Order: sequence, then structure tokens, then C-alpha cells
Amino acid sequence: MATSTPTPPTPTVDLSVDLAGLRLAGPMMTASGTCGYAWEYGDFVDLTKLGAFVTKSITLHPRKGNEAYRIVETRGGMLNAIGLANVGLEVFLKEKLPQLADMRSKGPRIIVNVAGHSVEDYVVTTQRIADEKAIDAIELNVSCPNVKDGLTFGTDPLLLRQLIKEVRASMRRDCKLIVKLSPNVGDITLTARAAVEGGADVLSMINTYTAMAIDIHKRKPRLANTTGGLSGPAVRPLAVYLVNRVYRAVARDANVPIIGMGGIQTWQDAAEFLLAGASALAVGTALFVDPATPIKIMDGLSSYLAQQKCASLREIVGTLKIDP
Repeated sequence: MATSTPTPPTPTVDLSVDLAGLRLAGPMMTASGTCGYAWEYGDFVDLTKLGAFVTKSITLHPRKGNEAYRIVETRGGMLNAIGLANVGLEVFLKEKLPQLADMRSKGPRIIVNVAGHSVEDYVVTTQRIADEKAIDAIELNVSCPNVKDGLTFGTDPLLLRQLIKEVRASMRRDCKLIVKLSPNVGDITLTARAAVEGGADVLSMINTYTAMAIDIHKRKPRLANTTGGLSGPAVRPLAVYLVNRVYRAVARDANVPIIGMGGIQTWQDAAEFLLAGASALAVGTALFVDPATPIKIMDGLSSYLAQQKCASLREIVGTLKIDP
């Protein structure tokens, strides 16, 4: 009697990530602003399978955000002008932090995105949040295009360097500082270098592109804020390019890891960012279509890496081959 040859098991691939000493079980995380504070997506996907959870932006004082309409769908993406709506520092610490601490006990690291209007705002908010042991890292939002002064620091290398120095000095040492870079600049390597010189442990990129949609019948902008931030598949090739540029010009030699984001929907998208130089990945817009996207991407990456005969994800980071 003939017997079939058993299919050999897929080799185990190490998907863990080291972000400047912050160890993640896997490379995938939520992009800030897309999953609220903790459990808003809990009914749709097992968030404990993520490498990290990133909160929406927290500011010193509560913010109502911009007027409606605040989100517009576009071909290949979406525009948002939420305006950093959030409960503010005190309510966050009292009501949201316990949920995050509970999530952290089940696996994922916790990263809190922080925004502000002034250096003092950033320093006070960051210091208070970073003092909490349940928080593993702060992601400094200096690149939001949806508030009147949201790009003030993120587009000026000198201001950015000084801000990061003061923020870093106010934080406990084992809490990592991530700086989220804006693509709305002439040369992103200048702001990336300023962030590293200021004391950033990790860079995350990119934030959204400033863009506009028009109601052709009313002859008015479709967003109440006039402009918003463009995200989704439309920006992915631009984001991959900028990640590779910053990796080659700044991050590689400085040994500063990059969290890549911008239109990631599939494991193939994720692999492009890794090859370009990202060490970890964040998904945002795709979560509105399928909340399980990050989990599916990790499954796809495992198979891809096994096919590439790689024992770990780290083996492909920054291995893009570019002819001289």
C-alpha cells in the first residue's frame, strides 16, 4: 500500500523585534489615532497578538478636535482631520491607563503618542506618562497636519532638536522615545538627523501628507478643516522611499531603528518596508477595512521569511539592493 510523503513542517521564524532595547514579540503595531486608547478594537481582533499597541495622541488638556466633516474617503486612501481629539492627560491616566496596563500584562508593549502646542506642553505630558511603569515608550507627535500648529516642530530641524532634548531629559531612562517624522518637508533626512541628535531612540515614519478634497457641487472643501492628512495605499510607495532614504542617510549609521508605516495592507507591503530599512511596522488605515490586518501580515511574513531561508525577521531589514 502506497503511503504519501508527509509535508515537512514550516521552519519556525523569529519575528521578535528589538527597538533600541525595547523587545517586541512581533513587528506589528497599531498606528496612532486609529485604535483609540485600548479596547475599542477588542471585539474584532485579539490585540494581545500585537507586538505593541500605540494610543491616539494625548495632550495636556482635553481637545474636542475639529468640526465635522473630519474624514473623507478617497481613491486609494482617506483624508482625516480629526484634530487630535482626546480626553486629556488627567483622564487618560485615571481611566485609560488601567486598560493599557491590563493589555500589557497579556503581551504587547504599550506606546503612548503625545502631542502639544509648546515645549512645556510636551515636557509636562511626556514626563507624567513616562513615569508610569506600564508605559514602554512615548511616540512624540510633532508632525500632525490637522491642527493649526501641528507641524511647527516637525518641519524645523533646530526647533525639533531642542524639543527632543528637553523631552528626553524629562523622561525616565528606560522609557524609549520615538519621534514621528512628517513627510511634509523638503528634506526629511534633516529632521531625521535632528531627531537623532536630540536624543530619539527610535524614528517612526511617515505621518500623513497634507491634502485636500473638494465638493465640486458646493465648490467648497469636503473637510471642515479645509485640509487633512492623506493616508492609505496611495502614500505607500512614497513612504517606502522615505524610509529607505532615512535608513541609508541617518538611521543605519546611528543605529537607530525605524518603525515604518504608510498604506501597509498586506505582508508584501510589510516586506517592502523591512527591506527598505524598517525594523518594525504600524498599520493604520487598513484597520478600518479589516481589524485583523496586522495578524494576517505576521502570518504572511512568517511564510515569506521561511521561503527566503531566514531564521529571523532581522535578517532582511535594510537589505534592499540598489545598483551604484
